Amino acid sequence: MSKSFQTRLLASLALLAIAAATIFTLDSMPFKIFYGVFAIVAGIELLSFFKNKVSFWHILLVLIELALLVFGSIFIARITALQIILIIFGVCGYDVFAYIFGGLLGGKIFKKSRPFRFVSKNKTWEGTFLGLASSFLLVGAILLACNSYDYIFLASGIFALMGDLLESFIKRQFKIKDSGEILVTNKIFDKLEILVGGKGGHGGYLDRIDSMAFANTVMFVLFLLIF
Repeated sequence: MSKSFQTRLLASLALLAIAAATIFTLDSMPFKIFYGVFAIVAGIELLSFFKNKVSFWHILLVLIELALLVFGSIFIARITALQIILIIFGVCGYDVFAYIFGGLLGGKIFKKSRPFRFVSKNKTWEGTFLGLASSFLLVGAILLACNSYDYIFLASGIFALMGDLLESFIKRQFKIKDSGEILVTNKIFDKLEILVGGKGGHGGYLDRIDSMAFANTVMFVLFLLIF
């Protein structure tokens, strides 16, 4: 197990513990506040991309991502504790198992196993398929256990993948490898990076919330259209 993976795992477990503690208190209001603060820091991190490049195209990309952070936060503020759990397991289930299965099986089943190499070269077919399947099964199990009919959350893994690819595309346009690199160099935000793994962790706040922001926004639109 590499040091980078250990750091990422510990940071993920810490965030999961915080999420669990805040979801089941005061009608999940503490979690909603925590998520909003997290999104604000991710937004500041995103705006710091302009240190590298500024053009109409780059401004448009940042505005799109900022909109996802805003509407994703609004969606979290409006839903129930169970629905928050469903979206977390749907999104994080995909992220975690896609990473694990991609590392273990990447290239062993499909010879040409880089479906998104022009956007995110490290993603594999094995990781993508098994990550999506894991997300579907986790959400399905929770729906059955809680006798819930929120079947729309079964698609959250797909939306998580799309959000991850969008952020990878934006970073490529700005020629940024790690969205946490910029804030780490700022003393004001240096301490905040500990929560997402510190300087040796996986990306920054934006990397942690990009999939969730996209999935939340799509869900928000679907809820408005369907319910």
